This record gives sequence, structure tokens and C-alpha cells, in this order.
Amino acid sequence: MSTTDGGGALSAPRKTFLGHPRGLVILFFTEMWERFSYYGMRTLLVFYLTQHFLFGPADAQGIYAAYAALVYLMPVIGGMIADKYLGSRKAVIIGAVLLVAGHFTMAFEGSGARDYLTIGETEYALEVEGRGQDRSIFAVNGDERVPIVISAEGVSTVGAEPAAAIASDTVGGAVAEDVTGQEPVGAADPAADIATADGAAAVATPAAAGFPANVPEGEYSIRTVRDLRAEPILFLALSFIIVGVGFLKANISTVVGALYEENDPRRDGGFTIFYVGINLGSLLATGACSYLGFTYGWAYGFGLAGIGMLFGLITFLLGQSWLEGRGEPPVPIEGRRILGVPLAPFFWVAGLIAVFPTWLLMQRHELVEAILIPVAAVTFLLVVGYTVFKLKGAERTRMLVAEVLIFFSVLFWALFEQAGSSLSLFADQSTQMPSWFNAGYTQMFNPGIIVLAGPLVAALWVWLGKRNREPSTPVKFSFGLMFVGLGFLVLMWAASNAANADFRVPLLFLFLTYLLHTLGELCLSPVGLSMITKLSVDRVVGLMMGVWFLSSSVAHIVAGIIAQATATDTVAGVVTNRAEALSTYGSIFGTIGWVGVGVGVFLLLISPILKKGMAGVH
Repeated sequence: MSTTDGGGALSAPRKTFLGHPRGLVILFFTEMWERFSYYGMRTLLVFYLTQHFLFGPADAQGIYAAYAALVYLMPVIGGMIADKYLGSRKAVIIGAVLLVAGHFTMAFEGSGARDYLTIGETEYALEVEGRGQDRSIFAVNGDERVPIVISAEGVSTVGAEPAAAIASDTVGGAVAEDVTGQEPVGAADPAADIATADGAAAVATPAAAGFPANVPEGEYSIRTVRDLRAEPILFLALSFIIVGVGFLKANISTVVGALYEENDPRRDGGFTIFYVGINLGSLLATGACSYLGFTYGWAYGFGLAGIGMLFGLITFLLGQSWLEGRGEPPVPIEGRRILGVPLAPFFWVAGLIAVFPTWLLMQRHELVEAILIPVAAVTFLLVVGYTVFKLKGAERTRMLVAEVLIFFSVLFWALFEQAGSSLSLFADQSTQMPSWFNAGYTQMFNPGIIVLAGPLVAALWVWLGKRNREPSTPVKFSFGLMFVGLGFLVLMWAASNAANADFRVPLLFLFLTYLLHTLGELCLSPVGLSMITKLSVDRVVGLMMGVWFLSSSVAHIVAGIIAQATATDTVAGVVTNRAEALSTYGSIFGTIGWVGVGVGVFLLLISPILKKGMAGVH
């Protein structure tokens, strides 16, 4: 897209770096650090909610879904503000400042929630040591500190035989340990040996005086005490991030486009380089923030994410001259006012004010689902109605094809976005991992595969295109759906056939799932926005882009509904019945896997009709 300088003349970049406008360097590193902060926080969020604030998996996944839905909805508003008033550069700066505030606010942990166990007339505070799969629960009452396990059968001290031991039971043909969901905990008294599931000797602390060895289910109670100071701050931090992303996400891509003239052949290459920045930031963040968060504490992981965003803001501010005036407001803002307030200060204040209603929504995350899905459905039906009754000929046909593909994309993203919720908890609860590997590291699979496989997939499309055999956009969409469905079928099979005695499946199967999901993403994601711009009628292309982002937002709500269906009971953030958890995951993943494959096959069958309706648009 061409832009103009203050006098209305075209202001083409004069200085280049490796053949591209040097402003691309600034935007590359700004986006890399912004994605570093976003994915670093996203990697830890569900674990933080379940382990520190002790939200149940269903609530945690509902909060995550509402957060992600609003993150994808806000750029529609932020893009409109930039297009009409601020220009992309000023919008990016506002967004970056809000993001810095949000990420650093996430580093405030507070004391977190605390579960209390009551047996008879005695109440014990439950303390958890560790954040990985080796975490252990202790019951504490004054000087009394007893290692315990909590299962579907009840509460047992470590070393005591559970009330309903199943050491000789089998699950999926494998000999199973008890269903406590915890490994035996090492003890202070080396003389107290107990037998573990594999027959090896382990050491445990004898139960303290007065603490029973076994308490059956129904003879104890657990209550959760919330941290009423830290929880509102958590939601405030998420709200800052949501509004900040709204100002930044769409607009920084607009600045990339503004670096190139309309027919500049370097444009696609520039966006490819920019896309590498996104995935490089994601890859670095998921590794570094996971390491700090799981090893030293959540505040360290979130703090590193905040530092990353601060680097992005500094990079963007220092690199303004390299952007050479691109991304300026459509009309100079000097002298322009809204409600008597100069334009730039007005939107700084508006951004801060917008945090408040977002904060209220995040504390009632079920309202996001209740409001967003009906609004999206009505909006989509109105757009379809406009297409059918107001357009004719090729315009109507192309728009209908775009709307059909948007509809199918909702299912794809609803399945794909299990990564931040149910797949993260599956990694923690039901995946066998090396001792040095934590569940957060699994989030490195997707960006790592994109960095390695992305160029290969792009080269494959080019190779097929030269031979007039490149799949059409509808076919690529169908491949995306089939790949994401197959990924879940891998886990369904593993849950039934490959689980060990601890009801965990090998990490390899989760990696294979992410591999298939990422291949699906590479088939669908790069062509999505391009499809909207190519098929939409010029006079409503902005509206269609809004519908695309709205559909992505709805997809995250649907993803949350799916993820909540996988939830099983936890106490102090630890799953109480690992066998039930694995069975539930296998069942839900199998259902959505077959749906993904089936819908993908259906889309493949009707793709010739859709391709014909695209009327020459590939």
C-alpha cells in the first residue's frame, strides 16, 4: 500500500537493508519481542491459573478462552481507530505501552489461593512443592507436616496402602499403580521403606501423630480460600494485555505493508521475513519463560515476558527514523479533537478507560461466551444476507465462497487452539516426560516446526504451482482440517494403547500431534487473510476483515467449550484421578479428531464447487 508524507507526495524508502526497506528490521525485532512477551505469558497462563490460583481445569480453560477471544476481537477496533484517526505507528506505540504494563503486572503473584483439608475436627493447610510433574502435596497443621496423596478413593499418607489399592489392576493391558495421581515422596526418615508400583523400594515419612493413614472419600472435605487481592490484579494484567494487543496486533502488520509500494515485488518476501520474527519470538519465549517459570517461580517467567515487551517498545521508539514516515495518520492530527480533547491524548486516555470494562468481563468470563457467540452469529447472518440480496453475479459468488471458508476456519481454529489449554494440561497430567522437561516446553513444538517446515511447505506450493498442480484455497483449507483432526486421533490411540502404569503416554505422541497440527496451520493460515482480500468486494473488504477476526475470536470461545469438557477434578492443582483424566482426554480428543477429519473430507469433496465460485482467483 502506498503512503504519503505530510505534503501528500509519495515517500518511498530510500535506504535498504539486504534489499528490503530498513524499517523492516525495526518491525521484525519489535514483533519478535512482542510475540516473545505474548507467547511467554500464554505458555504459563493455564498452569499459573491451576497451580497458583487453584482454579479448576474447567474454570482455568474458560478464563483462557475468554482472554484469547478478546485478544482476537480487539484488533478489529484498534485497526479502525488507526485507519480513521491515529495512523498505525501511533497506535502501535499505545499498544506497546499497555502491553508492557500488563506483562509486568502479571509478575505480581500475591500469595495465591490455598486449599484446606478437614478431617474430623482438624483442618490442615495443603502445601504443594514443585511445579512440574514431580510436585507433591503436604498436609500442614502447626508443626505437623505430612506428605499425602489425594485420589478418587480418598486421602492417604505417603507410604500407606490406599483404601482401594489397585496395584494388581490393569489398564489398557498394563499393570497399574494406585490411582492417587502422585509419585511417592521422599521422606525425612530413611528407615521407612514402602513398595512402589514397579516393586522398587522408596522412602516415606511416617504419618505424624494424629493424622490417619487412610481417609475414605466422603469422610473429609476440602475448601479453597482465594487471594482476594491478587486475583483482581491478575485480571487487570490480562486486561492491559488485551487492550494493548488491540492497538498493536493488526497495526504493526499495516506498517510492514506501508514500507512497500503497491506493486513492489519485495512485499511478499518482506512479510515472510516478518513472519519469521513472529515464530522466532514464540520459540525463544516458550523455552525461556517456561524454564524460569517452572524452575524459579511464575513471577520470573512473567517478568521475562515483560522485559521482552519492553525491548520491543524501545526498539520501535528508537527506530522511528528508519520507518521514514510510514504508518502516519490518514489526515494530520494537529488541531483535530474529540470531545474537546486533542486526538492523541484522547486515545491514550481511551485505551486506559477500555481496560476497566475488559477487567470486569475477564472476572465473569462466562459472559464473553454468552455475548460473543450470539453477536457473531447475527453479524455473520447479516453479512450473508447482504451478499445474497444486495450483490449479483461473480461478486455474490465470490463473497459466498469467502463466507463458507470463514465458517470452516472457525472449526479449524477451535481445534488448533487447544494448544494453550487442554493440550497444555494433557502434557502436565497425562504425558510421560523426562525429568528435565516441563509441560511448558511442549509449546515450543509448534513454532519450532514452523521455522523448520515452513520454508519447505512454501517451496512445495511454488514447485506445484510451476506445474499447475498447486491445490486451490478450499483444498488447502480441507487439508488443514484433516491434519488437525488426525493430530487428535493420534492422542486418542495413544490414550487407549500406549499409556504406562502411571496413566501417561510417551511424549513422542504429543509431538506427533503438534507436527500434524502445524502442517495443518501451514496449509490454512497463510492463505486465510489473502483469501479475504481477494474474494471480498472492495466496498466491504474492511467489514469482511472484521468478520474474519470475529470468527477467530468465536473459535477461541468454542475451543474453550471443548477444553472444559476434558476437565477432571484437581486438589491443590494436582489431578486426583490420573486414570480418569487420561480416559477423558482420549474420549474428547477422539470425538473432535473424527469431526475434524470428517469435515475436512466433506470440504475436500465440495472444493471443486467452491473453486469454480472463486472465478479465477486461486
